[in-house]
Amino acid sequence: MTSSVDTPLAEGVVARGVAWAPGTCGELAQGELDGTTVMVTCPIDMGSTATVEVSDGAGCVDGPANAPKARRAVALALEFLGHRDLDARLSLEGSLPRAKGMASSTADVAAAIGATAAALDTAISARQQADLALAVEPSDGVMLPGIALFDHRGGRVARSLGEPPPMRVLALEFSDEVDTEAFNAVDRRAELRSHAARFRDALDLITAGLANGDAKLVGEGATLSSLANQAVLPKPQLAAVLDLAQAAGAVGVNVAHSGTVLGLLFADDAERISWAAHQAWTRLSDLVAVHDCRVVGGGVTIGDGSALRRGL
Repeated sequence: MTSSVDTPLAEGVVARGVAWAPGTCGELAQGELDGTTVMVTCPIDMGSTATVEVSDGAGCVDGPANAPKARRAVALALEFLGHRDLDARLSLEGSLPRAKGMASSTADVAAAIGATAAALDTAISARQQADLALAVEPSDGVMLPGIALFDHRGGRVARSLGEPPPMRVLALEFSDEVDTEAFNAVDRRAELRSHAARFRDALDLITAGLANGDAKLVGEGATLSSLANQAVLPKPQLAAVLDLAQAAGAVGVNVAHSGTVLGLLFADDAERISWAAHQAWTRLSDLVAVHDCRVVGGGVTIGDGSALRRGL
């Protein structure tokens, strides 16, 4: 086994792994497809870094008290990789807001799985990572490459739709929070079924936009899904955000379909983004933060993800 970073290993530690996973600005779309609830991911260059140190033991995992899901993910990864004879210590770093719909929990879980595999000097596929994450909780699919279509409950659908064109998103964080576990515990299939046709239209637009490198089509599809989601989890700020999007020349608006964050989607245009960020504070009530993020392809990165966050 090897260490993936240069810091000397503490006494008793036999290996260390570090991995980074992206968070999201909500989703580009979410709805029902052929009877299955699926989402279209919107990974961003904000995320979570996990460090896992392993030592001889019996499968015990130590880590942050406020991250039980990530600790569970490490335990599952050790078991999956055939190392019940090791203990692990997990640490996490990241700046993703909690309970807003920015995939903070999934980023922690995915990074923890990736760091465990890195510590064991073992490759683990994106699909295997997704299966392990789903054994912990419904997942936002950030471990899948590119922009992905994903069944976030059962994993029956998990495929990349393509890499995003150059795009940024202003993630608008409001004071409201949503308990994602409680939200996902409610059966919403009837509501989703009622706008299945609009979801298909949104998916077609996003898929075409990814295939053609057309941010405008991606934004149109995301906006359509955002409007349809008002029947499922209404966003009181959506009308004002749509007005701001039009004034700023954004290509569209997206939402956290089971959270409170909204996004202003842009082709990579620094001047428009800067103006919109300034205007958001004067136009939108209950706003607590604005995050200027790059839309990236999903996937867990071995290491702390700094190169990806710099756009390299």
